Amino acid sequence: MNAAAEARALFRAFLREGRRFPNYNIREYVQRRAKESFHQASSITDPVAAESLLQSGRKELEVVKRQSLVYQLYGRKVKNVLELDLAFKPGAKQGEISA
Repeated sequence: MNAAAEARALFRAFLREGRRFPNYNIREYVQRRAKESFHQASSITDPVAAESLLQSGRKELEVVKRQSLVYQLYGRKVKNVLELDLAFKPGAKQGEISA
């Protein structure tokens, strides 16, 4: 696999692992950091530097995988206000919302 294809696969893996975090803030942080890091590294043309970045990215991906597992096992089960479904129930009385 060439470096560009491997970088794309690594990027998708970061986004996929980021979606597994139950906490909204951490989930968004992991995805934002992945996008920023890969955007900064997109201008690298040196093959040695690119391989070095890919190697460090693989190590960071393993950390993210372990942390997502820990958060799934021991994280808080209470949802953040941004994750609550605050849509009105059909047929609910005025002023009632679903939580």
